[in-house]
Amino acid sequence: MQLDKIVNYHKALADPTRVRMLILLSDGEMTGQSLAEKLCLSPATITHHAAKLRSVSLIHERRDKNTIYFSLNHYFMEAYSSAMQKLIAGRKGHPEELDTMEERNEKLKQSVIKNFFTADGRLKHIPSQLKKKRIVLEHLAEQLEPGRTYTEKEINAFIERFHPDFATIRREFVMHAYLFREREIYERNPREMWEKWETLA
Repeated sequence: MQLDKIVNYHKALADPTRVRMLILLSDGEMTGQSLAEKLCLSPATITHHAAKLRSVSLIHERRDKNTIYFSLNHYFMEAYSSAMQKLIAGRKGHPEELDTMEERNEKLKQSVIKNFFTADGRLKHIPSQLKKKRIVLEHLAEQLEPGRTYTEKEINAFIERFHPDFATIRREFVMHAYLFREREIYERNPREMWEKWETLA
């Protein structure tokens, strides 16, 4: 794990409120309002601290209509907890084992994109493996305009540029938090809310 990420992780934890939020979330998913009530803080303050924790991937967010739910990102909690020890102790082994987690993930992402998309950008087929499917969905979602709303017809037309089965991909977009849907209007969720394929084995 890169040194700057480890430093930013410790900066994010250098606040009692954020540590208390993580302790509360260790019992399971909670809304921002519930966290605010438990900690006797305003929802705006919770949002501020959540942004700090989210910036280093310690928590997940998902939106259900007007309610934001927070949960722990156990994968990165464990990764950060062992990163300092590994950094200080050093690593032994072959040079290829020194690749950072980010470099390995980027190599995997590029490999999946190369294998599942044609040279002109068309999706050959939807992967059955969840991790590869999320990589494909993320690659497609990155091409949606942030902040823009889409009608269902517009979303279908966007998906059909890549694959004919727009109904399945549209449903997967919503299921995995890449898109928010309300009354047949769709909007790309902030990247921080997307389900992370990096956390899957």
